[in-house]
Amino acid sequence: MQHKSKHSRAIALPRGEFRTRATEYLDFLAAWVKKPRQTASVVPSSRYLARLMVADVDPDGGRVLELGGGTGVFTRAILQTGLPPEMLEVVEINPAFARGLRRHFHGVSILETPAQIVSTSAAGKPGDYQTVVSGLPLLAMDRHMHVDILSEAFRMLRPGGSFIQFTYSMRPPVHREVIEALDLDVARVGQTVRNFPPATVFRFSRRSDPA
Repeated sequence: MQHKSKHSRAIALPRGEFRTRATEYLDFLAAWVKKPRQTASVVPSSRYLARLMVADVDPDGGRVLELGGGTGVFTRAILQTGLPPEMLEVVEINPAFARGLRRHFHGVSILETPAQIVSTSAAGKPGDYQTVVSGLPLLAMDRHMHVDILSEAFRMLRPGGSFIQFTYSMRPPVHREVIEALDLDVARVGQTVRNFPPATVFRFSRRSDPA
C-alpha cells in the first residue's frame, strides 16, 4: 500500500468557489486578449487585494460606487461587508463583464457608462457616495483621463469620502501634477504580495475635507 506524504496533498477548494474562480479567470483572460490595455492584467484580482480595497466601506454609510467591475471580485467583497445591494452601483463598459455582473449580483445596478461621465447614469446624486472603489487600469491611461475620472469621482463623493485605487507599482498611479491640480491627498493603504502581480492600494481624499 502506498502512503501519500502530507506535503503532497493538494488543498481542495469548495466546488462552488473553484468554479467561480475558474470562470473569473477565463472571462478575464478572454477580455485581456481582446483589449489588453483596457483589462491590464491576465488574471482577476485576488480576495486579499479585495479586502484592502473595501476596508473603507461602511455597510451603514450609504451609497458606494465601483469603477471597473470586471468579473466581480471587488463587487463581491463590497457586498460581504454587509452593504445592501441597492446601495452599490458598478461601472463596467465591457459588455461581457457587464452581463456577468448582472447575472451574479442581483439587486446591484450595473452601469455601462464611462467613468468620467458616471453622474449621467448614477441613481444617487453628486455628494451621495461614501466611497469610490476603482479597479480601473489608471497606469494605462493618460493624465487628461485621470483628471476627468477623479474629478467626476469626487463630484459624486460626499465630504470626507475616499477614492480607493490599486496599482501594480509602489507609487500612486496618478501623477503628482494631477493630484496637486485637483487639491487631493494620497495615502498608502497597504500592499499584498498574495496577488498576481503584487499590488499596492492607495486612498485619495480632498485636502479641504475635515480630518
